Amino acid sequence: MPETTQSNTTCGADVPAALSKLRPTIQENRALFDELFQDVDVMRHREFQNAKNQNLRFCIYFSDGVSDSMLIGEQIIKPLILADHLQMGTDICQAVRDHVELVAEMAESQDVQEIVEAITYGDTLLLVEGSDKALIINSKGFTLRGVSEPEVEHVLSGPREGFIEGIMGNLSMVRRRLRTHQLKLKFSSLGHQSKTAVCIAYMDNIVNKKILKELERRLGEIDMDAVLDAEYINEYIAERSLLGFHTVGSTERPDVVAGRLLEGRIAIFTDGSPVVLTVPYLFVENFHSSEDYYMGNLYASYSRLLRIVSFFFTVSVPAAFVAVVGYHHEMLPAGLMQSFTVARQNVPLPAALECFLILVLFDILRETGVRTPGYVGNALAVVGGIVVGQAAVEAHLIAGPMVVVVAFAGITILIVPRLTLAGLLARYSTLAAASLFGLPGLLLTLSVFLIHVLNLQTFGVPALMPTGKLDSQEVKDTFVRTSWPKMLRRISPLSYNTVREKPAKGGRR
Repeated sequence: MPETTQSNTTCGADVPAALSKLRPTIQENRALFDELFQDVDVMRHREFQNAKNQNLRFCIYFSDGVSDSMLIGEQIIKPLILADHLQMGTDICQAVRDHVELVAEMAESQDVQEIVEAITYGDTLLLVEGSDKALIINSKGFTLRGVSEPEVEHVLSGPREGFIEGIMGNLSMVRRRLRTHQLKLKFSSLGHQSKTAVCIAYMDNIVNKKILKELERRLGEIDMDAVLDAEYINEYIAERSLLGFHTVGSTERPDVVAGRLLEGRIAIFTDGSPVVLTVPYLFVENFHSSEDYYMGNLYASYSRLLRIVSFFFTVSVPAAFVAVVGYHHEMLPAGLMQSFTVARQNVPLPAALECFLILVLFDILRETGVRTPGYVGNALAVVGGIVVGQAAVEAHLIAGPMVVVVAFAGITILIVPRLTLAGLLARYSTLAAASLFGLPGLLLTLSVFLIHVLNLQTFGVPALMPTGKLDSQEVKDTFVRTSWPKMLRRISPLSYNTVREKPAKGGRR
């Protein structure tokens, strides 16, 4: 992994100031680019002349592997060789652009830094003898992964498209769903060395302009050598949550991004990453699924409530079991408590330590299943859990009821993948508090997490509730989803006129 932080000795531009402008002759410019691309064996160049006028000399530079060689030959070189109306002069570049070249997108430039960035991204540089300007011609032809359904966002009904690593392809998927001039796309580049293309997308007639301005300010503070993935940006712009809650959304589905744009969100596309970030990100979105909008509202509401209850169970059930077994025997029926006591008779470890070790073991098996490629990983996680659990119970290392409790907690956390980190932190925190203080410790820890969520901000918007008042229209698509005919009014962070700025960092990285 390359070093990504910007050192104090590295300047923002790759090209020295003395070489920042083009020269009027091809030989001088060739010497310039040969020096810049020394030891870059994939950089190709070719000099050629016009068939009718030998004084019209041209030179092209392009990067093999990211440029379309057939397009370069047929639509750039061939028209220049066969052109019969070109004459030497100061406007030769403009004449080539307007009357010769067949490529749809091209631009003039004298800036060597801009030219270097274009060539390395798949464009072709065209130099003309006698002109200190050059044409940058779009000839991108790099290979990208095909569109497929995202691995972590499967749905039973609805679109099967997922984002890919090419930013223009990703934007086209969203543009196809929102065919309006109100959809704005603003490009910039991040990373002193990578020059990664980043695009901010938003609906101009819906977005909160104060949130947009705050996002642009935070993006402007990013100071790194390379931005290789959307997660690099996420860590810079997100409000910090010590308890693991997300304040910036992420998705690989175009339909989800289109839906959030229509709610006033802002999407951040990063070239080279299939993940698109969205801000602001409300807490309730952790329990939403894109499939909720492709099925009946009753079943969608039931599914959301089930996810909320499952998250509460995964956080509290192990701690509650340890607290009851260790401190509050009177809360269970005598027969059930006797069954637990008999099951734990030959177990040498305290209930709290036993629960902690099994939870860690379950997390190890889950991570093993995720990291192991193919179907082997899924089989390994299931079979490993069954074999290890059964062997541990038979060896009297752990009690049977504890295996049931931990398995239930481990399964319920999978239903809310966006809250995995927060769920793990909450689970271990409540377990530690319950093992020390019983149920009061569990309730106190849950209160701390609840207070944290109540105070959580995402770009100045309270993360827990989208608006300051509560009525039927404000909760129509939060913890439950009402039917489409009853969704009469858009709810979004637009209702907030005050945006709290994230403090600027002291010094540059």
